[in-house]
Amino acid sequence: MLDLVSSLEDRLQSHLLPCSLPPDVQYYKNNSGSSQISLHVTPGNTHSPIDFVLGSWVHSELPTGGSLDITSISAYLKTSNDAPNFAFDLIRSSPTMLLLVLDLPPRKDLILSPEYLKTFYEDTELEKHRQELEKVQEVQPYFSSSLFIRAFASPTAIYVRVQTENDGGERIDEILRNHIGPISKQVLGIWLDHCACAEREVGEEERGYLRKRDGFVRNKTIEVDLGTSFPRLFGPEGADKLLDAIKKYFSV
Repeated sequence: MLDLVSSLEDRLQSHLLPCSLPPDVQYYKNNSGSSQISLHVTPGNTHSPIDFVLGSWVHSELPTGGSLDITSISAYLKTSNDAPNFAFDLIRSSPTMLLLVLDLPPRKDLILSPEYLKTFYEDTELEKHRQELEKVQEVQPYFSSSLFIRAFASPTAIYVRVQTENDGGERIDEILRNHIGPISKQVLGIWLDHCACAEREVGEEERGYLRKRDGFVRNKTIEVDLGTSFPRLFGPEGADKLLDAIKKYFSV
């Protein structure tokens, strides 16, 4: 996670403004102290193709005695650049089980835009990273129960579940270190080289399409993802506080 954040910030530091979230939103815990979140939003500056980068780290104690840890990084581009966004989520619900989401979600219809499909998914050979990870014995494909999330994903998206023997987490840490970490950095590097720093000509009509599509996707992300998980973790009052701070960045 630290490697991903460092790579992203080193490459984009001239494009990003400091985080302006209030301190009690940047770090928040519920009344019982069982759930806590570190939240960081860095908006792009005026001339940047980056709209904002959202990073969050959640730790929650489970009633069963275990814990839930969620690490997320999402990077969103402005309508001046029609390239895909970046999404990384690592959800660890026990020492021996985790879910990984790693994707460059498209912002155009890939059937109607074969050049877009070729440029960002075929020529970059993103598919080989998913295939490489699925060669690991403990890695299995994961299918979200949300049809929206499945429709939102790219054809090269990495949605996997990792389940290991009950060894205290040694094997899963090894998979994180030797497989998930390197592959995540490679996919982020592709996004930085070919998407975030790509010079794309986007006309006014196309910007209007992107504005409408991005707005719908972001609203559904709040509704389907954050809007359902935050109340469970932080209670209604805490969830409202966090979501209100985030929503202003999600507007297009």
